[in-house]
Amino acid sequence: MKRTVSILVSLIAAFSLVKAWAAYQLKSEVKRLFAGSETTTGKYFSHAQLVGLPAPVQRYFKHVLKEGQPYINHVRLRHVGQFKTDLKKGWVDIKGEQYFTAPTPGFIWIGTTAFFTARDMFLNGQGSLKVKLFSLLQVAEGTGPTYDEGELLRWLGESAWFPTNLLPTKNLSWSHIDENTARLRFTYNQLTVTYNVSFNALGEITVMETKRYMGEKSLETWVGRFSDYQEIYGVVVPTKAEGIWRLPSGDHSYAKFQVKVMEYNKPELFR
Repeated sequence: MKRTVSILVSLIAAFSLVKAWAAYQLKSEVKRLFAGSETTTGKYFSHAQLVGLPAPVQRYFKHVLKEGQPYINHVRLRHVGQFKTDLKKGWVDIKGEQYFTAPTPGFIWIGTTAFFTARDMFLNGQGSLKVKLFSLLQVAEGTGPTYDEGELLRWLGESAWFPTNLLPTKNLSWSHIDENTARLRFTYNQLTVTYNVSFNALGEITVMETKRYMGEKSLETWVGRFSDYQEIYGVVVPTKAEGIWRLPSGDHSYAKFQVKVMEYNKPELFR
C-alpha cells in the first residue's frame, strides 16, 4: 500500500513539474515572439490606400475597417471548438489560446483537449508543430521547410482577425480574379505563399483556399472558412473559423473554432 501511494505521489509530482516547465516555456516563447516583432505605431488606415485594388478587396476593407483605424501590431485570443486528430476519427472538444505579431510574421497557438496538447507556431521565420499526450509524452513533432510554409500560410490566413495586416505593402499584394474573388500573395524571407480569397456581398472574407502540405510530402488543397462576423474594438472580424482538407475523396473538415476573447495590442501572456 505504501509503495502504491509513493508511486502515485511521485507521478503527481512529476506531472506538476512538467506542467510548470511547459508554462515557463510558453511564457518565454510568447515573450520572444513579441520582442522580435517590428511595429507600425503611428500608421492609420485610409480609404486612399484602396485605390487600384480589386473591387471585392476594396469592399472588404471598407466593411471591416473605419477611416483612421490604427494598425494592429499584436493580437491575443482564446477560442473553443472541436478538432479531429485524424480525418477518419471523431471530433473532440478543444480550447486554445493564440498570440500573433504583425507586420513581422509570427504566432504561437496552444490547443488543449482531454487527451493531448498541441503547440503550433511560426517564430523567427521557422514553423513547427508539437503534440504531447496528457502534456507529458511527445507523440508528434514537425519542423522543416514544409512546416515553415504551412505555418506562414496559417499566419496569413488568420490575419482576417487583424485585417490591417492584409493591407498592401511591399511584401503583400492583391490581384483580380473576378467580382467576388481575388488572389492574395505574400513574401517573407524568400518564401512566397498565396491564397484565392472569396468575399460575400457585404465584403466579408468567407473562404480562403490554397495549396498546403498535409504532413511533409503530400501537397493538397486546403480551405479556411470564416463566418459570424462581429465588431470588436471597432474592427469587424469573423468569430468562427473552420479548417478543411479538399481531397479527391471530398471535403474533410478537421477544425471548428469559435473565438471567445480577442484583444489587440496587448503583447503579453493571458493570465
